Amino acid sequence: MPLTNRNHSVPAIVQVMVALRYYATGKMQLCSGDNFGLHQSTVSRIIQRVTTALVQPIIVKRFVSFPMDPGTIRKHQVDFFAIAGFPGVVGAIDGTHVRIIAPSEHEVEYVNRKNFHSINVQIVCDTCYKILDIVASWPGATHDARILRESGLFQHFQRRLLPVKCHLLGDSGYPGKDWLLTPFFKSTSWSTVTVQQHPQRASNVIIACGVLHNIAKMFNLPLPDDDDNADAYNDNGNANDHIVADIQGTDGRAYRNHIVSAHFM
Repeated sequence: MPLTNRNHSVPAIVQVMVALRYYATGKMQLCSGDNFGLHQSTVSRIIQRVTTALVQPIIVKRFVSFPMDPGTIRKHQVDFFAIAGFPGVVGAIDGTHVRIIAPSEHEVEYVNRKNFHSINVQIVCDTCYKILDIVASWPGATHDARILRESGLFQHFQRRLLPVKCHLLGDSGYPGKDWLLTPFFKSTSWSTVTVQQHPQRASNVIIACGVLHNIAKMFNLPLPDDDDNADAYNDNGNANDHIVADIQGTDGRAYRNHIVSAHFM
């Protein structure tokens, strides 16, 4: 049933607009007042309701799914090859830290190495920036390599479940594998946005935004200009380099060298 405010039903379209405004700004109070004439408690319930609907597994799977058929995988490989002549790439993987308010439980686990509370989100995208896979359940102190290692995506590649030989591109925070190629030189940049929610709700908001992002891509909707200069900064030191070294396999380095020598030398 539609939510009510002062005995008046809140139409579904208004509920969606309230949620979209919150996703775009991260500020719940902007959804109240003169814009929609809703009490903040009503706004909070609307946002939770819309978010819960968007993160249902059937919805997420419909709009965010990693390619598992040979034809789609080969199309991604052709698209990546067209950019820089790099063969066999099905997607690019990276992590981004979404700032959250300090949780009351396990607070220290959410403090990342830049000393703010966050959720570390793993994302794989194609050449059109469509999200192929997203994991938004790990606290900010978790290293990118561990998030990957514990993911279903890792199992698909490691157990050779994909029908076509392919690989991902990642930065130096990831282990080198024959299905995950990392740079010769380490360079990591961070950019952050803020979600004023506790961890579980923040994770749901992140997934919901991922679903909406792909819907926007599907309908060719124009996306806002991406200007991360104010928030991005280089991180030349990595306190977790030893973690990567411990799980770095020679197979990844050898495969990377083979790719370079075969196609770029």
